[in-house]
Amino acid sequence: MREWLKSLPAAERRSIGADIKTVQFGWPLGMPLVRKLAKDLWELRAHLADRIARVLFTVVGQTMVLLHGFIKKSQATPTDELDIAKRRLQQLRSEL
Repeated sequence: MREWLKSLPAAERRSIGADIKTVQFGWPLGMPLVRKLAKDLWELRAHLADRIARVLFTVVGQTMVLLHGFIKKSQATPTDELDIAKRRLQQLRSEL
């Protein structure tokens, strides 16, 4: 997740960071910023200047855990991107 964020231009990092902060300090939130995808899995919907980013996350206690981020290229959330987040969520659960 950190590597993906670092690969983005500074303006996009700031925009996504501001959205993450909004969710972190305003939880629970709903549409249009946050949408539930599955049990314990949500997506943050970040609108950038000319594209759309998604950050898939979970909440453990009072902590927002970022699982996966990507630039969205189609209407639906790509299955492979969702699978990455679900694998990371399972790994997190096994470590708790």
